[in-house]
Amino acid sequence: MKEVIIGVDGGTTAVKAVAFTLDGEIYATHHESVPVNYGSSGEAEQDMTLIWEAVASCLKSVAGQLDGHEIVGIGLTGQGDGLWLVDEHGDPVRPAANWMDGRAGDRVAAWNAAGKGDKVLQTTGTSLFSGLFPVLLEELQEAEPEAMASAATQLYCKDWLRFKLTGVKATDYTEASRTFLNVNDVSGYSVELAEALGHTEALNLLPEVRHPAGAAVPLSAEAAELTGIPAGTPVGIGMIDVAITGAGLGAVENGATWLILGTTGFVGTLLPAVADRKSDLSMVLATGNDTQVLEFMAPMTGTPNLDWIKRMLSLDSADWSEIETVARKAGPGSHGVVYLPYASPGGERAPFLDPNASASWQGMSLTTEREDILRSVYEGVAFSLVECIQTLEVEDDLLVSGGGFRSDLLCEILADATGLTVVRQDAPEAGARGAAVLALVSAGRFVTVQDAADALGATTETFEPNPANRDVYRAAYDLFLETRAALRPVWPAMRSVRKLTN
Repeated sequence: MKEVIIGVDGGTTAVKAVAFTLDGEIYATHHESVPVNYGSSGEAEQDMTLIWEAVASCLKSVAGQLDGHEIVGIGLTGQGDGLWLVDEHGDPVRPAANWMDGRAGDRVAAWNAAGKGDKVLQTTGTSLFSGLFPVLLEELQEAEPEAMASAATQLYCKDWLRFKLTGVKATDYTEASRTFLNVNDVSGYSVELAEALGHTEALNLLPEVRHPAGAAVPLSAEAAELTGIPAGTPVGIGMIDVAITGAGLGAVENGATWLILGTTGFVGTLLPAVADRKSDLSMVLATGNDTQVLEFMAPMTGTPNLDWIKRMLSLDSADWSEIETVARKAGPGSHGVVYLPYASPGGERAPFLDPNASASWQGMSLTTEREDILRSVYEGVAFSLVECIQTLEVEDDLLVSGGGFRSDLLCEILADATGLTVVRQDAPEAGARGAAVLALVSAGRFVTVQDAADALGATTETFEPNPANRDVYRAAYDLFLETRAALRPVWPAMRSVRKLTN
């Protein structure tokens, strides 16, 4: 009989449970899709109960595949940001407004003009954007006062799942950094910031903060019945998905850098303290390890761009290898076609903030072929990451993860456009793997996160930059930046017309 550790990843469009053996092999897995409901004014909402039921179903499926093997613990991660409120009974007060929600774009602009954005940045290390907890809280308090009056606790996605598994309301340092946590000294939630924003009552919504690899809590009898996993099984604390992926990749020490390409992009580096950050445009998360922080940029320019163009070009039935074969026909630079990958309803937040950011193509003519349009999307997504890499002054190999980086073409473009080696972990599910790593420490099976990460580690594959493509990608990247600068002044008008025509 083997021992297994289960990692749960509550993603934006899909949730999954993955059982790993203690030497890192995937033994069983199950995922389920969860919908995002979009509104005409930038809303992006999800049914919290539906997400929990999908996770419970995933856990039950995985438990049924284990052939009696012992489950030593359950680790948790999930999408971050947004507004996930429950009442005093633990029931959702309304659908969760997730990180993509863009309805508060005007409020972000007003807060920045009033200096509130600077106060949030100074305390939490985060620039304002539409999907951030304090902004959405005020937006919905004005729009839905009756529903919001019943709110008792803010539980981010993975915190909501832990509550349903254990009955415990708590969060970790990475998620607390997205509310009112003072990341400069990690002393707790900042009363001063809440007062400056005019929301001292919001402090009553925020749960206890625990270390991501802190002591586990037992699975409840009710959750055991739903999942088929024994009651009392240790359930870990966990982290926000972008941070926990580092543990899944074995990147846990200061100086470690990793990239993710999923529903959003991500470029992050672990630093000894906030004072070491490279850019005021970045976001910062406390990790709970003394003064260590994760400095990162998370552009909203991820794989939905690829899904969108696949659908728009009527390639729904094609697999991704076929699509990449078509895109490769265009060659580097896409024959001068430039794609701006700002398709998210919430605009963009890294490495610049603009809730009105919009996707578009430029440089097309009657000679433009389908492969040019297709490859330009791959290049636009990659260029968004390149800009973040340069802003954060990353010079080492690029350790990558996430569904988007299963694409060899994207890895090649990233290597060629940066001149850096791209290192891809062969094994999938880095987020769930990271959750499992932390849960092994929480369950007492390993003393340190590094030891657990080494045990669950996986082999890697490298992509070296092609010098023959360097000049064309320098020119194409510069053109990408110039095109965006030229179009940015008309983005607000584009958004206005979009609203008028909905």
